[in-house]
Amino acid sequence: METNELKFLLKLLGCPNYRSSLSATIFKEFKGKDKICRELGEERELIDFSREMATVKILPPGRALLKIDVSQLPIADKELKLLEKIGKASGKIKPSDITVVKAAEREEILKNLADRGLIEAENKLKRQKAEVWLTPRGLEYLRDDYNPKGSATISLDLLKNYLNFLRKSLREKSEVVSPPVTPTAKPSDDEILQIIRDLDKELGTENYLPIFHLRQKLQPPLSREELDRSLYRLQRDDRIELSSLVDTTPYTPEQIDAGIPQDIGGPLFFIVAN
Repeated sequence: METNELKFLLKLLGCPNYRSSLSATIFKEFKGKDKICRELGEERELIDFSREMATVKILPPGRALLKIDVSQLPIADKELKLLEKIGKASGKIKPSDITVVKAAEREEILKNLADRGLIEAENKLKRQKAEVWLTPRGLEYLRDDYNPKGSATISLDLLKNYLNFLRKSLREKSEVVSPPVTPTAKPSDDEILQIIRDLDKELGTENYLPIFHLRQKLQPPLSREELDRSLYRLQRDDRIELSSLVDTTPYTPEQIDAGIPQDIGGPLFFIVAN
C-alpha cells in the first residue's frame, strides 16, 4: 500500500463513524484523490464513496425497443425521449448532455432505464459534495490484517487515530459475551451456529464471516477436521451456507489456507447463517 493511501485511511479513522466529505480540510493535502478512491474503493473495497452517472449508452434491448410501434411501447413518454436521445449518440453520452427532460428528473429516469437493462450506466466518483467512508472490509483490514513494511513519515495525529481505533475495537471485543467454551468441552452444532452469529455481530462482517475467525475461536478444542465436519452438517441442514473466495487481495495466505479446500475452484471461505 502506498503511503498516501495509508494516510488517507488513517485520516478516515479519525472521522465520526469513519465517514467524511471528500472536500473536507483533512484531505486538502492529497493530490489525485480520484485515483486514491479508485484504488482503495473499486480495486480493494476498503472504502466506498458517493457516486454519480458519468456516461450512459444504449444497449441492444434498448435499440430493439425503439423499433416497436409507439402505441405498443411499455415505456413512459419521458423515458422514451431519453432513450431516443441516447440511441442517437455514436457511443457513450454524458447525462448533462441530455436536455430533453428536466435535470431534476433525469437521474431517476436514467436509473430506471439502467435497471431494466435498456442502457448501460458508468458510475464514477461524484464531482460535487462527495462523501467517502471506510467499509466493514476496510475496518477489518486495518484491525486484523494490515502489516506495515519499509519506512514512511506518518504524523503522530494519524498514529493517534489508529491507536484509538484499535483500543475501541479491543473494548468492544471484551464486551461481547460468547457461549462459554472450555478447552475440554467440544461445542455442539447448535453452539457453533450461535458462535458464528456472535462473531459476525462482533466483527461487523454483515453475515459473511470468514472461516479463519471461527477457527481462531474453536481450534482447540475442535480439530480442523471436526470443525469442517460440523460446518458441512450445518450446511446440509440448511442452517448455514458456505461460499468460495473470489478476491484474495484483502487476505493473507494463512487466512486463505484456513478455508476448506475444494477439488475445483477456490476454497470455501465465507459462512452465511440462514
